[in-house]
Amino acid sequence: MRVGLATALFFVYLAFVMWVTMTPSLDGVGVDSVADRVLRVLHRLGMPEAFGYMELEFTANIGMFIPLGFLLGLALPGWGWWLALIILPAYSGAIEWTQGEFLSDRVSDLRDIVSNSLGAWIGTFIAATLRGMVHARDAKVLERARWEERRARGNGRGRPAPQDPNRTAVLEDLGVMSDRTPTAPTRQLPY
Repeated sequence: MRVGLATALFFVYLAFVMWVTMTPSLDGVGVDSVADRVLRVLHRLGMPEAFGYMELEFTANIGMFIPLGFLLGLALPGWGWWLALIILPAYSGAIEWTQGEFLSDRVSDLRDIVSNSLGAWIGTFIAATLRGMVHARDAKVLERARWEERRARGNGRGRPAPQDPNRTAVLEDLGVMSDRTPTAPTRQLPY
């Protein structure tokens, strides 16, 4: 379910990125005026005047590719998340090449490839970290379920499971109950 949703969202967002990067000219949609307004607000909020249009564009390109890296990192199989580290910079290079070769109103720039790649890598590493956390949590939950099943069948060690395992787990985690069973997997509460 997670992979299917991530894949669908990836293709929707990819279409948005294609629209943003492949439109012949952004003059008609007021991008320059939006960038000028954003810069004025940032400067009023204390951003140094040295932070200009080029820096804003670099930062915006990073931000635009973070969701691509994140969604592709989730959509790829568990062993293949690292492919996003290669695929998305190549995709950015293809965008810049297409802009330089076929779109006379657009400017092809190596800095765009760098910023897009940084954003893609940030998003991919966030996805990989999230997948690792979910995998570790799932492994603990499964191990605890197996342990409780073995114990209920009489194959486990220690006393029979208490009537309310959630309450007991909370009390054990707080150190209120001292009769812990040493063979039980650690149970952590979600936060």
